Amino acid sequence: EYERQGVASLFMMCAPLSGWREVSVRERKTRVDYAQCLKALAEEHFPQAEKIVLVQDNLKPHADALYEAFDPVTARRLLERFEFHYTRKYGSWLNIAEIELSVLNRQCLDRRIPDIETLRHEVKAWERNRNGKQKGVDWRFTTEHARIKLRRLYPQIQTE
Repeated sequence: EYERQGVASLFMMCAPLSGWREVSVRERKTRVDYAQCLKALAEEHFPQAEKIVLVQDNLKPHADALYEAFDPVTARRLLERFEFHYTRKYGSWLNIAEIELSVLNRQCLDRRIPDIETLRHEVKAWERNRNGKQKGVDWRFTTEHARIKLRRLYPQIQTE
């Protein structure tokens, strides 16, 4: 009989053109967890970047997370490093992270994993392998394609 042993939350961060991704395995999905991921992004992964362009969903928990997790000086310093872009309800940018999570699921998480430490170890191994291959995202969905496929979302312009 199935007995649930626990759950984990995965935060996917990726730079699709360079073929880099990192998955942060957390016990929860809180604003503080999210803020810690942002801090790692800014200070560990991209410390030299003046601005980090972050495309993410519109969930409310993002709003004040840095100020909740860190002192005001640290929160402000981190906040100034990011340029936030929020996806629309049907935004396709988020699909990049979803694609990566799908690959992770198929290649690594398609079995029962006994505990969170094993999960972290397995995810880190997958991440090293995938990053080592510099596997980027070949994004071919152009504005022209979007206007055709998603025409119901684009305004119609009448020309006379």
